Amino acid sequence: MFLRDDLNVAAEFAVDARGVRKRFGTIEALRGLDLAIRAGEIYGLLGPNGSGKTTFIRCVAGLLRPEGGTLTVLGGTARAAVSAGRVGYMTQAAALYGELSVDENLRFFAALQGVEHADARIAEALRTVDLLDRRRSVVTTLSSGMRTRVSLAATLLHRPTLLLLDEPTVGVDPLLRQEFWAYFRTLASSGVTLLVSSHVMDEASRCDRLGLIRAGAVIAEGTANELVARASTRDLESAFLALAESRS
Repeated sequence: MFLRDDLNVAAEFAVDARGVRKRFGTIEALRGLDLAIRAGEIYGLLGPNGSGKTTFIRCVAGLLRPEGGTLTVLGGTARAAVSAGRVGYMTQAAALYGELSVDENLRFFAALQGVEHADARIAEALRTVDLLDRRRSVVTTLSSGMRTRVSLAATLLHRPTLLLLDEPTVGVDPLLRQEFWAYFRTLASSGVTLLVSSHVMDEASRCDRLGLIRAGAVIAEGTANELVARASTRDLESAFLALAESRS
């Protein structure tokens, strides 16, 4: 099991975004986004496709540079946190080499990340995603759900302090989704911070806190129960609609 023993617990927030803006040509993808993610919590960024979830995660991952506002990741800049090997990022699409085997892919990523004792780490990661018996399989022969599991294994190899999961359960069957979330909870219990994006509202109850995002801005933040109570609705989906309407 992957557990961190070198976490910087002094920082209250693993991610602190204030007025973050990002534009692509005439499209303003992030419009003064504000949110704060506490160290060691599972934070769900929920919103429809095109709302800015992936853009923000890519900013936290150091792949995009915000054009306005401030973004602090693990006490410093996003790129500094990534360079220190403290951030893991699992993209929506499996970032794997299709003609290589599962084992070859993981060895490649382990080498990139400077992972020591790679053999043991790879075996451990594959046990976590229940693919140890498929380690010799070529990636193109795997189902989409299996590729997602390999992507998660690759993300965990270097034991990140902050785990960024962009739509991690897309294409995953319900049983494996439950197992993924049980493992996410174990990671959070060990002190790892998780930022999980989703447009599926029924996953929200699995997160410690939520940020509801619409048109590049967080329109509300809190636990699922707090958001439902604030909107005076019966469920989170209705709360999201009501809160979005109040901000339009």
